[in-house]
Amino acid sequence: MNRFYDLTDDMREPERWHLRHPVDEHGQKIDPWQFTRGRRLEHPGTLRFPVRPDGRELEYTQDAFSTPVVHGRVVQLLERLGVRDVQFLPVHVDGHAGPWFILNALRVIRCIDEPRCRDVRHFTPEDGQPEKVGWYRVLSGMRIDPTKVGDARIFRPWGWTGALIVSEDLKQALEQEGITGPRFTEV
Repeated sequence: MNRFYDLTDDMREPERWHLRHPVDEHGQKIDPWQFTRGRRLEHPGTLRFPVRPDGRELEYTQDAFSTPVVHGRVVQLLERLGVRDVQFLPVHVDGHAGPWFILNALRVIRCIDEPRCRDVRHFTPEDGQPEKVGWYRVLSGMRIDPTKVGDARIFRPWGWTGALIVSEDLKQALEQEGITGPRFTEV
């Protein structure tokens, strides 16, 4: 059975850069959560990421809202591997030549294996956020049920869409290619 990993930004990287809230061509903040909904987006125009503090760029990184930003090398690798279910939106990263892209995963799969997770708590009507009822309020030690994933190689888990999950073959390919910045936690 295939293994899966939560792909995050390795915050242990020394002297690394930190991407801030994405902004449009007028410097206005945009909704960063649109990149976690698993939907293809119309080209949003010229987006850019301010960098503070500046430092060593990473080929895989996430902004403060877990938006994955990747270098063109990552795009080329995923295209070479035939990865579908992703959209790459070109962006500018202040002070860093690209090409840079937002990686927008286009699949959301109901696959969290609650009994195997360390702590699971759901939003309830009493939380006062009716649009989130049933979604996860707390989820630690996330585990997924691989039998519910099908042929997906990159996706977000339903109810906890801030997480980006990749298959073992993608993890190995990113490592073998020497892509800087990713951190993998088996789920």
